[in-house]
Amino acid sequence: MLKFQEPPKEYGDVFLEDTDRPLPEVLNPNTRYMFLGQVAKGGKSLIKSCKDMHLNRVVAYKTLRSEFINDEIEKTRLLREARVSAMLQHPNTVPTYEIGRDNHGHYYFTMKLVHGYTLREIMNYRERYDLTQLIEVIEQIGHALAYAHAHGVAHRDIKPENILVGPYGEVLLLDWGLAKVWHKDGTTSDDDNQEGKSIANTEKTMTGHGKLQGTLCYMSPEQIHRDPDISYSTDIYSLGSVLYELLTGAPPFDSDKVYEILDMVENQQPARPSETSKLPVPRILEQLCLQMISKDPADRPASMNEVIRTLEQDWAGELIRARR
Repeated sequence: MLKFQEPPKEYGDVFLEDTDRPLPEVLNPNTRYMFLGQVAKGGKSLIKSCKDMHLNRVVAYKTLRSEFINDEIEKTRLLREARVSAMLQHPNTVPTYEIGRDNHGHYYFTMKLVHGYTLREIMNYRERYDLTQLIEVIEQIGHALAYAHAHGVAHRDIKPENILVGPYGEVLLLDWGLAKVWHKDGTTSDDDNQEGKSIANTEKTMTGHGKLQGTLCYMSPEQIHRDPDISYSTDIYSLGSVLYELLTGAPPFDSDKVYEILDMVENQQPARPSETSKLPVPRILEQLCLQMISKDPADRPASMNEVIRTLEQDWAGELIRARR
């Protein structure tokens, strides 16, 4: 199991003076959080660390960046992310604590502040880790996705940057900002299709390594051209792309140019992991990986539970036998 250093002590010490301190007679919501610093800045959102003065703990506080603070679509997506994260109560997801409006009326939500390393940071030092440890991370993310799928949610943004391994061996799937949720009648929201059009058309001309390219390396073909019937199988594809990178050291498709990545994902077949990896690749994992990144969703594993069952097979025994 992967483990890393413990979080800073100032975030976790418990003293009687703090636990038994009475609450004010009148609670002022505008003074509940004491902001400490910025944790991350995304394309449209901002995450800060702050101290919850009522519960005396440090939490993560997420809101929209100033240029998107009044964007109705982004406001709805922030609400969706907060509520999806709150409703999916699973050991491999980050707990959501509170949703509300600040003193300017803008949306925010708070969640557990997690420490550790992302899978991207871990893979930058791939040679330090045994394959068994890394596959355990994939398996835990599989459990989070199986749970989400069973509750009607597709994540749609599986990539190493959104997988975190904490100091006590916990594995967490982060960032449900692109999650797809369906109406009760089976339809979805219009903004999902609009986002797909911008990826498929406008951004094909962009070049250089950046956040878009990093995401495209793990997106399924149907997600790139935004099939209106896109479903949970897109997460199977993306997790398969992450698995491919664990086995080989590189994603199945990559390029400096966005249009080249798009073409590869939609029209080309990647090399078999055993042909490109410097390390032995178990046959079971190779077959699973290639099946997960099949172009046709119908050719992929039928469910994330099927993926988990395959990951639990004795593929490690094959490595041991190969070393003899």
